[in-house]
Amino acid sequence: MSEDLFTRLGGHAAINTAVEIFYSKVIRDPHVKMFFEGVDINQQIEKQKGFLIVAFGGAACYSGKDLRGAHASLVERGLVSSHFDSVMQHLRSTLEDMNVEKSLIDEVLKIVEQTRHEVLGR
Repeated sequence: MSEDLFTRLGGHAAINTAVEIFYSKVIRDPHVKMFFEGVDINQQIEKQKGFLIVAFGGAACYSGKDLRGAHASLVERGLVSSHFDSVMQHLRSTLEDMNVEKSLIDEVLKIVEQTRHEVLGR
């Protein structure tokens, strides 16, 4: 049986590092940072870690809202596909910065891309 993506990425340590690097990029990006104003970024980081662990096949430890519910207020504030694209690029560059294999990056981005319609409420 092959290892799940979570394990192949490096487990908890890799997810923790990736999420922290990722948010340091996102909150500085003028195209998307407004969606994080007033957000407890440390709490957001912890939620994101839990979500990604589950999404990538790790042990279930996410108990937050579903994607549509979690992003509904952002959609009301103008979240659109170009913002999703920016976030995806930050995720790609984060994984590249961490020297993750291209095949794993592609697998991660494919999973994240599958959430686009739920995140954007469509």
